[in-house]
Amino acid sequence: MPLRGCPAAGSLLVLLLAACATRAAEITFELPDNAKQCFYEEIAQGTKCTLEFQVITGGHYDVDCRLEDPDGTVLYKEMKKQYDSFTFTASRNGTYKFCFSNEFSTFTHKTVYFDFQVGEDPPLFPSENRVTALTQMESACVSIHEALKSVIDYQTHFRLREAQGRSRAEDLNTRVAYWSIGEAIILLVVSIGQVFLLKSFFSDKRTTATRVGS
Repeated sequence: MPLRGCPAAGSLLVLLLAACATRAAEITFELPDNAKQCFYEEIAQGTKCTLEFQVITGGHYDVDCRLEDPDGTVLYKEMKKQYDSFTFTASRNGTYKFCFSNEFSTFTHKTVYFDFQVGEDPPLFPSENRVTALTQMESACVSIHEALKSVIDYQTHFRLREAQGRSRAEDLNTRVAYWSIGEAIILLVVSIGQVFLLKSFFSDKRTTATRVGS
């Protein structure tokens, strides 16, 4: 069963992902201010699942996250988290729900990434109906497969860190630009004020000298 998104706070997001032995969803989405977005997944009892998320851009890079089982029991709940990971084993069959909330923010929208994995990867070489151990070639294939999985995870995290760093740099650049413009305006106002102040000094002297001579 593919992962499904539901409408929340006036928004609609429908995500259709192909089902496979191990279902995994890596999604990056926009979460507006005062908004909440929920996703649903059909999970069989005894299945091991992992939810990992990270806020990439927006505000203080934090978001509320909540995970519930089919009975509505809260399995995981964190407030204003920048990133986190949670692993659980489904206690029963049914639809599990996890939501991301930005309702505490009044004007800042967020960009959120999450990776939801359902089940574990099947072995490259199933042990059923085998009478011998893995050959050297098969063992090397397993090692390469595990190494590639680690490389993919590292690449994902580095891409997220790069996106977050770029967002922070752009935000800092914007603030520096505004501050520079403000300083320029202040200097201009001060300079004009000083000119008028000096002119007023000379005008007073000229008026005094004229009165004495008359």
